[in-house]
Amino acid sequence: MSDTPRKSTFSIVAADLETGEVGCAVQSKYFSVGSVVPWAWAGVGAVATQAAGVAVYGRLALEELQRGGTPEAALEAVLADDPGRETRQLGIVTADGRAAAFTGRECMDWAGHRVGPGFAVQGNILAGEAVVDEMARAYAETVGSLVERLVAALEAGQAAGGDRRGQQSAAVVVERAGARADSREGIDRICDLRVDDHPEPIVELRRLAGIWADWDALRRANAHYERGEHAAGADLLAAAAVGKEEPMLLYNLACYESLAGRTADAVAHLLRSIELDGSYRALAAEDPDFDPIRGELSEL
Repeated sequence: MSDTPRKSTFSIVAADLETGEVGCAVQSKYFSVGSVVPWAWAGVGAVATQAAGVAVYGRLALEELQRGGTPEAALEAVLADDPGRETRQLGIVTADGRAAAFTGRECMDWAGHRVGPGFAVQGNILAGEAVVDEMARAYAETVGSLVERLVAALEAGQAAGGDRRGQQSAAVVVERAGARADSREGIDRICDLRVDDHPEPIVELRRLAGIWADWDALRRANAHYERGEHAAGADLLAAAAVGKEEPMLLYNLACYESLAGRTADAVAHLLRSIELDGSYRALAAEDPDFDPIRGELSEL
């Protein structure tokens, strides 16, 4: 038995050509898989390095892509001098949608991969090949953000049997080219969620992804705010708030509506946010975004 921990893992790397996003999602019977398997660089690509994986291969493969190498060339470059290459498994996608994968002959069964337009799915120590087939199907059929599609692929893989040793950790990482221009953080990483140790890590990852979606909407709305595009910000948050009773979203929606002159909607959403979370009452009393409708807020 090897003394190298095996990352019995299924993962997907993918690129969304419309949004300029690249990302990776992974689940494993392995502690903190998100700290070693998924790699993504905006404008370059994404990599998953697993099985008897070497974490630095993610960075090295991305550097090869950044120099103009193909996914196949990047695979060959990182594995060329590796005596353990047949125990490795990697998936690579470029920001322009080219993909490749490698499954070494000594990866533990079932092990294999699928490559499609703009994505690669790979896994080892799986219940069977249906795991990667279902992941590829779910990714292709799911509508929504790249984060949504990546998590849906993990869910489908688990439903098909997943890692035959069980579950422990999961992660999703996504970067968007140019995101730093619209973010106070100054980085292109828009999503970095990890579940390090959990009996149902994909279920927990789905919950976190739902929270992330709300915060991503706020981040994108803030870009409108800083440009004085209050109505556009209100429209974005209104769409994000449909079907939800999330006080944070409703409060911020009310701010944008106030600034956009949508008085009735602003008052209604502010009052509902306070009903759901009383802490917003004191905040609203001091928030200058409500100055345009201060006279309408006697209910506070």
